[in-house]
Amino acid sequence: MRLDAVRAEIATSARAAGRQPEEITLVVVTKNFPTSDVEHLAALGVLDAGENREQEGSAKASEVLAPMNWHFIGQLQRKKVKSVLEWASVIHSVDRLELAEEIVKRVVGREQVLRVLVQVSLDGAQGRAGARRSELSEIASLLATSPMVYLAGLMAVAPLGQDPRAAFQNLQAIRADFIREFPGALWCSAGMSGDLAAAIEFGATHVRVGSSILGSRPTFG
Repeated sequence: MRLDAVRAEIATSARAAGRQPEEITLVVVTKNFPTSDVEHLAALGVLDAGENREQEGSAKASEVLAPMNWHFIGQLQRKKVKSVLEWASVIHSVDRLELAEEIVKRVVGREQVLRVLVQVSLDGAQGRAGARRSELSEIASLLATSPMVYLAGLMAVAPLGQDPRAAFQNLQAIRADFIREFPGALWCSAGMSGDLAAAIEFGATHVRVGSSILGSRPTFG
């Protein structure tokens, strides 16, 4: 079973890095897969599902009966924040100050504290790839002003065409500085199907895996 294989890879990678497998949370990326697949994953003990489009995530969250932690992992538009907050318990991809401002405004009156990660670029780019290292403190400080936001940590994606070990080693250094400034922000969302071992080696606490578990992603939707 693919899920068992990924869980075994996580465990092996964690032990090789001198860590415990229980330190790693598997977020299964369910984009473009039907609600029935999410229900099946829940029956197999998966607690965390990741979606990167608001409309699809909203629909699945309303249809899935099993209790799930829904993670928004895609690029988030400011105009979509209000609707994402209706179903997501974690947002991984806050990459600019105006998005942080919108979240702080919209979480007022929310019953459940929202966990938020700041997405950092590992190649110095801005926008879809995340915030620059120099921007992290300002974005995180703003998020931390809200009692309804828990600043959970950092998220990153290894740049295409680069050695993921080098990228995640860079993330490890960025994260060390970030934690010194924000001691409670211990989550590190990094690693996908092709590079989760490297991410775990350099401190990932959450890995986002889709195709290795669910197969090739459908092209519709």
